[in-house]
Parts: sequence; C-alpha cells; structure tokens
Amino acid sequence: MNISHITIRFAILLTIIGGSAKSQTKTEHLFYYLNNERCFEIFKKNVDKISIVAPSAFSVDEDGIVWGSVDSRLLEFARTHRVGVMPLIVNPGFDQSMLHRLLMNPRARANCISTLVDLCLRHKFRGIQFDFENLNMSDRDAFTAFFRETADALHKKGFSISVAVVHRFEDYAGPTAYHKWLFENWRAGYDLAELAKTGDFISVMSYSQHTRRTTPGPIAGIPWVKKIVEYFLKFMPPEKLSLGIPLGSMHWYTALDTVRYVANARSWSEGIDHDRALGIIESHGATIQWNDQQQVPFAILDNGGLFEYIFLEDGRSFRAKYDLLKQYKLRGFSAWVLGSEDASLWKTLPVVAR
Repeated sequence: MNISHITIRFAILLTIIGGSAKSQTKTEHLFYYLNNERCFEIFKKNVDKISIVAPSAFSVDEDGIVWGSVDSRLLEFARTHRVGVMPLIVNPGFDQSMLHRLLMNPRARANCISTLVDLCLRHKFRGIQFDFENLNMSDRDAFTAFFRETADALHKKGFSISVAVVHRFEDYAGPTAYHKWLFENWRAGYDLAELAKTGDFISVMSYSQHTRRTTPGPIAGIPWVKKIVEYFLKFMPPEKLSLGIPLGSMHWYTALDTVRYVANARSWSEGIDHDRALGIIESHGATIQWNDQQQVPFAILDNGGLFEYIFLEDGRSFRAKYDLLKQYKLRGFSAWVLGSEDASLWKTLPVVAR
C-alpha cells in the first residue's frame, strides 16, 4: 500500500468520524412520559435521541404524603442506555387549595422533601421536577421557599431539581377577564428569577396557547413562543431554560353538555395524538393546511354544517421550535408527551451525546 492510498483512507476515516460527531448534539432532549405500553415502546425505539425521561409519577397531599411509582422496566432500560430519569411530582388534579395547605405547613413540606430524597437514593433518579400548577399568586413566596428547601436537600445528596412553569410573556395580566384569571391562578405564582437561581433548570410550558377554554387556534404558534422565550430570558441565562414543545394535537368541536337536566351545546376541545388527528381529518375528507406565520398545520372540518377545527403539531412544526431553541442557545427542550408525536420528528432529531 503506497502513501497516497494511506492518505485517502485516512481522509475517508476522518470524514466518517466527523459525520458521526456532527450527528450528535449536546442539546438536552427531555421527554415527558406516561405509564403505558405505547410510551415505553417509543422510548425504547428512540432512546438514543433522549437525554432525560420525565415520568408523570408522583403526587403529594396537604400532609406531605407522597405516592406513586416509576415502571421498573423504564428505570432499567434508561440506566442501561445512560438516560437520566427525572420524575414529576404534582398536586393531583392541580388542586389549588390543597397545594396552599401543603405550602403553609412546615411539617408537611419536610415530610415531602424527606420522601423525595429517599426515592432518589433508592431508585438512582437524576433528580425531581416540580409540576405544581394552578398556583395562586398569593402563594408565590411560599412556593419559592418550598422549592428552595427541596433543592437544598436534593443538591446535598448530589441530585438535580427542576420546575415546570406555566407560560407568560409580559408583566401585564392581559386584555380580558380570562387573562386576569390566568395571571392570578396560573402565571404569577412563579418567581422566575429565584426559581432559576435555586434550581438546575426551568421547563417553560410554552404550549396551551389555545385550550378548551378558548377559541380554536395553535397550541404553540411560533410568534407567541418567541415572546415567551424572550420574556423568560430576562430572568435567567439561556443554559437554564428548557423550551416546552407540544407533541400532540387539539380538536375543537361542538359538545352536548347536560347541566341540571337541561341539554346545552357548547364549543369544546380535547387533546389527541397525531395519528388520531390524521384519522379524523381523513374521515371528514378535509385537507391539512399550513399556516406559515404560526408555523403550524391545521384543518377545518365540516361536520353536518358545523365547522370543527384541528390544530396539529407535526415534524415540520417541531423542527421550527427546535430551530428556535438553537437560535436562542437554550439548554434544550421539554416535550409533552411521548407517544402523541408525529413519528417523522424522530428522523430529523439528532442523537444526543452521552
């Protein structure tokens, strides 16, 4: 073998190695997980593209009693493939009054924290994510104190802590009574600067732009998401912010509701996975359209003369949000929820560096 052949082969080897390196990313890919077989199978199939799996696993009551579990198969598979496990702890049903009683009770908080530390030690979790929602603004300082107490206890044992925070993009409550209600009960209870300083990162729930309570619209339109990111970055460095990305779709329709034995109709919506959204659209002979400004697909259905709307999240809309987190140099993303996604997104998502 002459020198020229050696040089060519070495160049080819460098190209292969370089190409492999380029296919990996240090961007953190967090996927939320529900305890069902579909979630588990998709997790196994795509584990090389997942940094952290966050099972919706634990609940706590006003006495600080924690209950729940993580599938042992998930723990073992994640450990084998070096994927961090960061379970969620929630106030079940997002019960506001129960959460208030927990925050006001030092002994209950201590009970909860002790249990969380023990769970992390026993199961070798990466850490815990707080997912306390319907948090009234009057409990802001108490929630911050509870988060700080938990962070101190977990950090002392070498574990991480993060918090899922409801979206907002300004200090002002907003133009309607709905915005005022959202601000008071869902947005203003989080002290963003203190939570970011205390915890390892924040997962902003930059989705649910439109819900069952609103008119039909995008789950997370790009202009709206950008405003949220820019607002949050006023309170924390980009390496502490994980962008919430929705994976499922929403279907708005007319529902028959019965109140006091009187039939009433109203507009309603439900979250559905991508495959079901495609099935509903196809069964009505509708066409998927693309909104270039919002960077999301949608469809309008004619159901007996009543229009129904489906706003989807697919591989293309996912990529638009992924590009956004790269633009702002964010820590990564937190995707809700594994199993509801368009399968095509896995083809463009890079492998994570371990």
